[in-house]
Amino acid sequence: MAKMWAGVTAGKTDQLADDFNSSIRFDSRMFREDITGSIAHAAMLAARGIITPQDCEALTDGLAGILADLESGALAIDPACEDIHMFVEQVLTERIGETGKKLHTARSRNDQVALDLRMYLRRECREISEGIREVASTITGVAEKHTATIMPGYTHLQRAQPVSFGHYLMAYAMMLLRDLDRLEDCRRRMNISPIGCCALAGTTYDTDRRMEAERLGFDGICLNSLDGVSDRDFAVEMMGALSILMMHLSRMSEELILWASWEFGFIRLSDAYTTGSSIMPQKRNADMAELIRGKTGRVYGDLLGLLTTLKGLPLAYNKDMQEDKEGVFDACDTVKMCLGILAPMLATMEVRADRMLLAAQEGFINATDLADYLVKKGMPFRSAYKISGGLVALCMQQGTVLEKLPLETYRQYSELFEEDLYEAIDLKNCMEKRISEGGTSEASVRQQIAYVRSVLG
Repeated sequence: MAKMWAGVTAGKTDQLADDFNSSIRFDSRMFREDITGSIAHAAMLAARGIITPQDCEALTDGLAGILADLESGALAIDPACEDIHMFVEQVLTERIGETGKKLHTARSRNDQVALDLRMYLRRECREISEGIREVASTITGVAEKHTATIMPGYTHLQRAQPVSFGHYLMAYAMMLLRDLDRLEDCRRRMNISPIGCCALAGTTYDTDRRMEAERLGFDGICLNSLDGVSDRDFAVEMMGALSILMMHLSRMSEELILWASWEFGFIRLSDAYTTGSSIMPQKRNADMAELIRGKTGRVYGDLLGLLTTLKGLPLAYNKDMQEDKEGVFDACDTVKMCLGILAPMLATMEVRADRMLLAAQEGFINATDLADYLVKKGMPFRSAYKISGGLVALCMQQGTVLEKLPLETYRQYSELFEEDLYEAIDLKNCMEKRISEGGTSEASVRQQIAYVRSVLG
């Protein structure tokens, strides 16, 4: 097949080199963006008098027909073509003749591919954002049912203080809101049109780049043509945002894996999202959560791969930049898959409030509240801390908990202890007394839920 770029070279390359050079196996997914961009380009060329209205109509109708046929399956993408841009132009020329060759006037593949990628990733930002919203909404719904479900909060994976399960979940909802904000911020910087930058230096034709950008929904144009064709910051930034998102999903998955274990037993994941063992019939493996955790490394690798590709490139376009797509496409696909599995997995899990409460009771997580009780009676905190620690040690020796120690024992440690101490160290009261904004009291958690829902809309 003759190459459209044949000229000073014969346009004949070794078959192995052809395969190595080709990108159509992965950039073909941008066919909608490529055709939409070309229709806008034809309209701009006609508006500036560079092509005739009749040519514009023929190009537009031809492109629309190709798009319809690709979407219906009537037309298959030819893997022998070098890339999606060459494929569309080749089919267009076959269908409408010499007029099809006018489409590439006043543009290069360099700005064309940059345009397609920005438009494609702009759409991916929207789709991923919807997935994040779905997970955040699911988390919020589960949290609302458990604003009073007591569980131990942890530091260093050691039981620390009582919190509600709803409060715990809302921490992840807040992370997801930041992920949404990052993606929106990324999309805003991405939404700048490179078309018209041409190969690297612009064009001698009297084009209207802003008209073309506006027709394609961009907020503005790249103001330097060298930068316009060589910039892939937007792809790096998006993968950075996706890497942070995956880190959050991975942390949540790790918690689900721990909570679903026999050692914790806080939740039971639905059979639909667990697997068994080939030889151990008792096993219920949290494979879906483990895969989310594992795929996080994959997205990190996609980000690092593109950063490494770009780090030494001189301006403007280099063929190395073809390596931008597979990584960012893979990152997008992986994230959407993980979000799609996490939302129903959370919605269908069984929460075992009894096991959470038992772990909270056995963890002496009201020890801080015991010290605070003495502080409110006038004792310095460090002295109260020491007494509280001594009482915890006594409970551990006797195999009991703070709530069950008799008052006489408490008074051996301090005369400040009175009958009201039991109310002060009741786990529910300990939780409800944390009234500071953002804390674990039921009222505070409901405020957090209301806030997240207001942001999600």
